[in-house]
Amino acid sequence: MKIIIDTDPGQDDALTILLALASPEIELLGVTTVAGNVPLAQTTENALKTLDLAGRPDIPVHAGADRPLLRPGVTATHVHGRTGFEGVDLPPPGRPATPGHAVDFIIRTVMDNPPGAITLCTIGPLTNIALALAREPRLRERIGRIVMMGCAFSEVGNITPAAEFNVYVDPHAAEMVFASGVPIVVFPLDVTHQLHTSAARLERIAAIPNRIGPVVAAWLRFEKRFEATKYGTDGGPLHDPNTVVWLLKPELYRGRQVNVQIETGSPLTMGMSVVDWWGVGTAPPNAVFMREVDVEGVYDLVVERLSRF
Repeated sequence: MKIIIDTDPGQDDALTILLALASPEIELLGVTTVAGNVPLAQTTENALKTLDLAGRPDIPVHAGADRPLLRPGVTATHVHGRTGFEGVDLPPPGRPATPGHAVDFIIRTVMDNPPGAITLCTIGPLTNIALALAREPRLRERIGRIVMMGCAFSEVGNITPAAEFNVYVDPHAAEMVFASGVPIVVFPLDVTHQLHTSAARLERIAAIPNRIGPVVAAWLRFEKRFEATKYGTDGGPLHDPNTVVWLLKPELYRGRQVNVQIETGSPLTMGMSVVDWWGVGTAPPNAVFMREVDVEGVYDLVVERLSRF
């Protein structure tokens, strides 16, 4: 599977990249960065650090949008720390970002491959993807699918009472993506909030006998402290890695085809994902929306893949 990961690293974004690199079923063509968890310069540096950690300086990293389409930027430094990589002190990256804008890289890569060949794994705000679709409308028929961490239904919001963070940061971009007609698979908070990074699960990761396992465990211990306190759980949710885990073992998840629309007009519910789970509306389905997950199966796969480094 040929994929591009569009991301705003973030500790669990880095885990997503590492899982892709550890999986021979996946060919990671490049990483594109966007402002989100931390500002763009920092997300780009963190992506480069992740690839250095994995020993993969051959993977291009293209910096993308430094702000949302229409709204002021929002970060999640209260969760991820100032750098987005708090928990482990990694050395500076050994190279700069690859020349060229992320949007140009996405367009060129999709258009240079056969229709349907490229999967976009989007684990941050959707600004780069919306810009690419606007710049090159033919992408709508060329992208194989978008596998997305974002949205919420029964779990409502994690950055406002109504909205999930990735969608809230750039709701207008999310609105464009869901209206594009590209096949979309969504991993919302309804899934990620079942995947607690418990002390026992982090110990399994920390015990992996290579450098990667202890780094990932330390990252997640830091990142998930805030959410564990907020939700009163043993560990916080595991968000972004579900995109790559699903590519590897889709049988670990269950969902259904639904219509998803994004609220962009109301200050109270800005960024809310309106999910027609029961089919009561008239709009046709535009996404597969996941709701159920085999929790232990996900963590077993994470440990097995990280052990390959």
